[in-house]
Amino acid sequence: MNNSIRVNCTKKNLKLIRDFVTEYLRALSLTEIQLNQIVLAVDEICANLIIHANHEDPNKHIVIRILRVKEDTLKFEISDEGLAFERANYKEPDIQENIRLGKKGGVGIALVNRIMDKVEFSSNGTHNTCLLYKKIK
Repeated sequence: MNNSIRVNCTKKNLKLIRDFVTEYLRALSLTEIQLNQIVLAVDEICANLIIHANHEDPNKHIVIRILRVKEDTLKFEISDEGLAFERANYKEPDIQENIRLGKKGGVGIALVNRIMDKVEFSSNGTHNTCLLYKKIK
């Protein structure tokens, strides 16, 4: 089973990413809810990287690797060479307030933080990595 994929930074590749993650996870006997939540979290990070960090530049790429770090823990390593996400400047939105106001967008990272067990961002200036950890079973 292939555990990595490299795609150009275009929104049309989000389906390819979702299909790749879904195919990998199907072999793990997760519930549909678990599977869909994980796919949603990975998709959200990749969409942010494609749209915001890389400005949908098809000459740029993101790489997604899925690793089993323990029997019950998956690690998703998502890397690119776009603009780094500055977590220190991130303020989690009030999701209920956004819903009340009918505001669309701006809640993706908050959603990822709720779905995944651990979320880390790092950058060395030219290479950015997001690590998502999820306990399974």
